[in-house]
Amino acid sequence: MLKLWKWYQNCLAVHPVKTQVISSGLIWGAGDIAAQAVTHYTAKAHATMDEDDNKELKINWKRVSTTSLFGLGFVGPVGHYCTLLWYDLLLSLGGFDLKGDHSQVLQKATSIIFIADGEHPILFDSVPQIKEDVKRDFLPAFVLEGGIWPIVQVANFRFIPVRYQLLYVNFFCLLDSCFLSWVEQQQDAPWKQWLKSLLPLK
Repeated sequence: MLKLWKWYQNCLAVHPVKTQVISSGLIWGAGDIAAQAVTHYTAKAHATMDEDDNKELKINWKRVSTTSLFGLGFVGPVGHYCTLLWYDLLLSLGGFDLKGDHSQVLQKATSIIFIADGEHPILFDSVPQIKEDVKRDFLPAFVLEGGIWPIVQVANFRFIPVRYQLLYVNFFCLLDSCFLSWVEQQQDAPWKQWLKSLLPLK
């Protein structure tokens, strides 16, 4: 593991953009595989799967490829340059709250796109289905994550060197994918209904 970390550090020093792009693609792909595993075993525990689906985990590689390409083509390059630009801006402002706020917006927007109902992103659903999924899954997740991500970002900007910040966030996005899959499998659990009752929505 130590050799792997040193190899990564060397690659990051020699080819920073390429390393960030490739590592983002790999981590986002791994995150989707982990999310599908969480969906499978959570649904299995709740006995909500059909008999055929209950036998073994079948990875949807098309979905993994799509998610990995998103990490490869967007998160990696944009995250690399935005980290540097935002960091310079925050240094000039003397704080770190601004970047944390922007990262929250990007993270939540990405999350809602990739909350999948098994086979496809939520944005590929019909409008009524999207509204239902947002109320049932996204809003409770948004409330819970609202208490977690600010802490993650404060630690990021206080203790993580700039060159490793995208890697740090990517790993938390991996965990977040698993969390969102778990949330989606809770259906209309009582805790979800309680959280939705706190929001001023009809």
